[in-house]
Amino acid sequence: MPRFRRWLRWLLALFVALALVGAIAAGALYYVISSKLPDVQTLREVELQEPMYVHASDGKLMAVFGETRRYPIEMKDVPERLKQAFLATEDARFYEHGGVDYKGIARAVWLLATTSDKRVPGGSTITQQVARQFFLSSEYSYTRKLAEILLARKIESELSKDEIFELYLNKSFFGNRAYGIGAAAEYYYGKKLGELDLDEMASLAGIPKFPSSGNPISNPERARQRRDNYVLQRMADLGFISQAEADAAKAVPMHASPHEPPIEVNAPYVAEMVRQEMIALHGGDVLNKGYRVTTTIDSQAQEAANIAVRDGLLLYDHRHGWRGPEQHIDVAADADAATLARHIAAIPSQSGLLPAIVSAVHADGGISVVLADRTELVLPVAASRWTTRAPAKLAARGDVIRVRTGEKEGEWLIEQLPLGQAALVSLDAGNGALRALVGGFSFAGNKFNRATQARRQPGSSFKPFLYAAAFDKGFNPASIVLDAPVVFRDRRGKTWEPKNDGGGFRGPMRLREALVQSRNLVSVRLLDSIGVDFARKYISEFGFQEAELPPNLSMSLGTASLTPLSVARGYAVFANGGSRVDTWTIDEVRDRDGNVVFKANPALACRGCGGGAGGMAPASQVVDGFNFGAEAPPAKPAAGTGNAETGSEAAPAAVDANTHAAPRAIDERTAYQLVSMMRDVVQRGTGTAAKVLGREDVGGKTGSTNDHRDAWFSGFGGPLATTVWVGRDDFRSLGYREYGGRAALPIWIDYMRVALKDAPIARNDPPSGMVQATLNGATEWIKVEDLDRMQEFDFDQHDPKADDAAFDIF
Repeated sequence: MPRFRRWLRWLLALFVALALVGAIAAGALYYVISSKLPDVQTLREVELQEPMYVHASDGKLMAVFGETRRYPIEMKDVPERLKQAFLATEDARFYEHGGVDYKGIARAVWLLATTSDKRVPGGSTITQQVARQFFLSSEYSYTRKLAEILLARKIESELSKDEIFELYLNKSFFGNRAYGIGAAAEYYYGKKLGELDLDEMASLAGIPKFPSSGNPISNPERARQRRDNYVLQRMADLGFISQAEADAAKAVPMHASPHEPPIEVNAPYVAEMVRQEMIALHGGDVLNKGYRVTTTIDSQAQEAANIAVRDGLLLYDHRHGWRGPEQHIDVAADADAATLARHIAAIPSQSGLLPAIVSAVHADGGISVVLADRTELVLPVAASRWTTRAPAKLAARGDVIRVRTGEKEGEWLIEQLPLGQAALVSLDAGNGALRALVGGFSFAGNKFNRATQARRQPGSSFKPFLYAAAFDKGFNPASIVLDAPVVFRDRRGKTWEPKNDGGGFRGPMRLREALVQSRNLVSVRLLDSIGVDFARKYISEFGFQEAELPPNLSMSLGTASLTPLSVARGYAVFANGGSRVDTWTIDEVRDRDGNVVFKANPALACRGCGGGAGGMAPASQVVDGFNFGAEAPPAKPAAGTGNAETGSEAAPAAVDANTHAAPRAIDERTAYQLVSMMRDVVQRGTGTAAKVLGREDVGGKTGSTNDHRDAWFSGFGGPLATTVWVGRDDFRSLGYREYGGRAALPIWIDYMRVALKDAPIARNDPPSGMVQATLNGATEWIKVEDLDRMQEFDFDQHDPKADDAAFDIF
């Protein structure tokens, strides 16, 4: 008996010692873990990753960028049934416990002890999941579990139950890059939370357990079983819904499908420009901070630009005939529609041209095709009428072709991806705001933005810049320049003999007529007269880099390599009266709370701000044998000090307290003269097709390059300056007679017809410092200071220049 008591005392002492050691160890562990726990108050100010939204100027959605889909919601917007679905699935006693469900933990411990499973369900409340989602890793360990429990208790003491539940619903991952219940409802069902049906709520509640392998899209059968056998049944067992309601919801077939945010304005090239600019300004993480970017894009003008470029390129391509199928795929004789569709599933549609694989050829000349979504179509003979051949003559079974919807309901047409590409840029000439931009036929096919990245030769559309430089040297629209052969020779004996397009010469002619008829030799002689160095410096004031401009006489023929955007910006100088405006796209940026973090304040074109000479010649006098009549309005006070050589201002004038004037690029009077001449290009020159717009303020200039590699039309009308370029990425010829007036101008017209609808006619009144003169039978507005040097310019009366005057032309 004494021995038994001694053993009992030893055992008791050992137990006390072990308990003490265990308590000390537990206390130490608690201290170590609790001391490293984060401050849960940060949950009140947590910034969830939210994508960046890009909108047109009228608020329509253009694009969504970001790693995650997330639309944060507030608890008051969550339907009661949806709350109950998550409670039944994740934590039925959420509103009863203090953050830790000890019954659940005991159940999990029992399962660990009695089974061989290393991971068992149960034990994690919604609060614990919030702790893990925001503060902890997904590591499976006892120390992490203890930290999770301690954090859950801490969170419960700091936040309300609804605040915790809201965090959980916004943070949970639902697969397919959808984070939060708001994004999940939108992505899987295209609905707001209040629009969800019971079966949809149950399906969403079942996703977080298996977000990637068990969501309704990746594995609809597994998702259905979890919805029916667990979520809905648990809701019925807990009394949240009746058994009849559960059974009715179980009977609904799974119907989830991908729903991306509805893009209302198709402007992918612009959206990518905005994305790159935002990253450059704010860093890469800007795409996940929920910024809302409002651009300067006019949604109606952008849509018109998309259609004009697509239709213009298809029309160009039709002129050059059918080239054959995109590719051929060997398919089994018994392949059904689903099998055929899989062959083209990875081929993207481009500008409404859908890939289709031919499934059968019919005796009547028609064919049957299958689309990537397994839709089967029968294309009749009329589907390929532009080719003048029946579809059965164009393709065979297994050929991949393109089809698009026609104008008539149910009509489908055979198409092909055009070899040509195009770019369209349209600016508000008054402030440089980008109103529409298309960088190619299809962003899906090629993300290269030809509007901003392609450097191509503008050809004759460059001539107005040269004429402006000449007018600064004393020439005017009535000046006579000889259109006749000319040869330039360098020191090495090499010669350059420029020619007019189509050959021929027309002798002495006024500059207005030379621009209207686009005479190359007049431009060459004009540049030779004013000097290449002066011209380069002057033309750089339009916003071009001087290094972009060839240091030789070839510049007169438009051999500089320029982007369509820079050319459009240059034409804006003419349209706005001589001011150089910067192009810009982002108008406003707001953060996720709606606070304005950026608001554009562009420089504005200012007519009369240091743009012309102040003196006026007396009316109705005769000077040097020329009759001068009407005067321009009195001069406005100059707003800055002009540069005598280029007409640019040293300092732009303030328009008012909140805005500022753009720097002057050229004399306002020069801009007036060029606008008048380019209006004539439309009325009776190479751009006469644009007369169909019925607007007297429309003007511009066509442009073509050697072998028809580039076709341009740049011009203006109303408040807009717009440039269209057409060419091939491989620099090959567009084809016979594909001039700017044929390939580019129709696109320009189709766009401007919509963009200028209801826009007031832009006036072109002569500015101060000009008088009207009758010269060689033509009446022109000319600058006052040119009166004393007015004379007919005849190259034959000038001393011939030495050969070394043209040494740098090659």
